[in-house]
Amino acid sequence: MSLGQPLDHASVAGVPKVLLRLEGMALLALATAVYGFMDLSWWLYVALFFAPDVSFAAYGAGPRLGAMVYNALHSMVGPALLVGVGFLADSPILLGGAAIWAAHIGFDRMLGYGLKYGTGFNDTHLGRIGRAQAGA
Repeated sequence: MSLGQPLDHASVAGVPKVLLRLEGMALLALATAVYGFMDLSWWLYVALFFAPDVSFAAYGAGPRLGAMVYNALHSMVGPALLVGVGFLADSPILLGGAAIWAAHIGFDRMLGYGLKYGTGFNDTHLGRIGRAQAGA
């Protein structure tokens, strides 16, 4: 089995699905609240909130590369590293950027979007999404 292949197309269901969505909602709320306490521009928040979704463009080069780029921008590793750099540099703007990035990831998880497999955009670690889910 390749690392880019889902084990199956089963979807997370029941209580685990609810808990995963609540985690996403909590991350969205907490990251947004942290951003609010930083007294930065809400225009910046609005302008950058969907910035990680530019990763969709990488799917034009194929599903494997698309998944790699999407996952790089939709994993909490990036915001966590940015928080570290922001603290070391004493940079409120970097910390604010990390909060916006984390809020976006929380928003996606709340809606049920997971990290992608290299088999296609609809294959996620949370199960299949979109039209692909209807047939599963």
